[in-house]
Amino acid sequence: MELQFGDGINRSAFGTLTAAGAALTLDLGFEAKYVKFVNATDRIEYEKYAGMSATQTIKTVAAGTRTLDTADAAIAIDGNVVTIAAAAAINAKVCYFIAY
Repeated sequence: MELQFGDGINRSAFGTLTAAGAALTLDLGFEAKYVKFVNATDRIEYEKYAGMSATQTIKTVAAGTRTLDTADAAIAIDGNVVTIAAAAAINAKVCYFIAY
């Protein structure tokens, strides 16, 4: 087990949007350790923790089923940039995100 501690400065970003069916790129200005993207219309949530494989997210569907999703690669974290895949940012869906 490896413990990592931040620099003592709390950084976060959050927002709401209506997705357009294309990948979303968010330049946060800091490297996120956790990102959650919620499709509120269809009640689907994707979560990504720093250190997870690039092809993995935790996906929760409306029925409450949680899986380690490797098909959508819904969230990518690369330095200060978070990318939400088009597969998660479905056209005309109301979505929310939070990162810290």
